[in-house]
Amino acid sequence: MPKFRKKPVIIEAEQFTNESKNKVFNFITCNKAADLDLDGNPILKIQTLEGIMIASFGDWIIKGVKGEFYPCKSDVFEATYEPAD
Repeated sequence: MPKFRKKPVIIEAEQFTNESKNKVFNFITCNKAADLDLDGNPILKIQTLEGIMIASFGDWIIKGVKGEFYPCKSDVFEATYEPAD
């Protein structure tokens, strides 16, 4: 089976936390809605190319190479991305 490496691409991202929730909401320029999960925790519902995705505190919100937005779990983000100089 052929193997592939992800091309190095610089992206913009903000981590969704209680301290950054307003900044993140303003960062996302596509359809989004603030809501609460079943336990009363703040979440964001983000319209992505694949449909509506949910972001919880700790998730990263990524602006993709075509200007699209989507959430990414913190552990996946940290395994995939590193700070750009």
